[in-house]
Amino acid sequence: MIGLKVRKDLEKFFIEDIGTSDLSSELLFPSDEQSEALFIAKESGVFCGREVIEIGFRILDERSRVEVYVTDGDVVQSGDVVASVKGKVRAVLTGERVILNLIQRMSGVATMTARAVELLNDPSTRVCETRKTTPGLRMYEKYAVRCGGGVNHRITLDGGVMLKDNHIAQFGSIEKAVSHVKKRLGHMTKIEVETSMEEEVREAVKAQADVIMFDNCSPKEVAAYAKLVPYPIISEASGGITLENLATYRQTGVTMISLGCLTHSVKSLDISLRLKGEVK
Repeated sequence: MIGLKVRKDLEKFFIEDIGTSDLSSELLFPSDEQSEALFIAKESGVFCGREVIEIGFRILDERSRVEVYVTDGDVVQSGDVVASVKGKVRAVLTGERVILNLIQRMSGVATMTARAVELLNDPSTRVCETRKTTPGLRMYEKYAVRCGGGVNHRITLDGGVMLKDNHIAQFGSIEKAVSHVKKRLGHMTKIEVETSMEEEVREAVKAQADVIMFDNCSPKEVAAYAKLVPYPIISEASGGITLENLATYRQTGVTMISLGCLTHSVKSLDISLRLKGEVK
């Protein structure tokens, strides 16, 4: 991740959460009272969010001492201490919820991605997410996918051309749309075409799209369509694929499988923060 962006985002998140002041902490503790807190995993999973912890507390207390004992992508077990922070107790308690919310979410995405890769169990096919991300958190969620062993689909709309069914229906045909875009597009940007039947796959191949997606297709259909796609065109299966049926797409010959559930249906990993008391 980019530290400068993380810092700016966290500043906004803190303003949203704090308002004008953390009344609970400020009414209870002197401004200079010190304490130590531990981040403890409450269940096993893949950790993600090291920079969030390191940067977050230093925004609220620049003299705080933060140590993170794991690296993004490491597997943690229930009871593991993943990080500690020593500093002003007000800062620790004020920053606790925002930082926990974000690292729990990121770790949940990384954990689900790792599970997807494990379930697919097919090194010839890579797992990626979609644009079904949480507004404002896309960079964090897509980074977490990478930490879980997946790869990223386009990050933003300008990261690539994706001609979906509505684009094609409005423009006239796959071949016309691809040809039109190629005349206007730079050489560094790829064109993906969404298909759902054999005739569309063949038309996308003829048009020389860079990526051909098989949308809402069964494993049997994906296997048949993948055979129609010559190298170096990339094939992708998407739509209706979940952790429950992912293994049925194993060895279908498709290059990529994209799953919206990696970001829109994820369960946050349970991580807690526990104060150890005042540190002299």
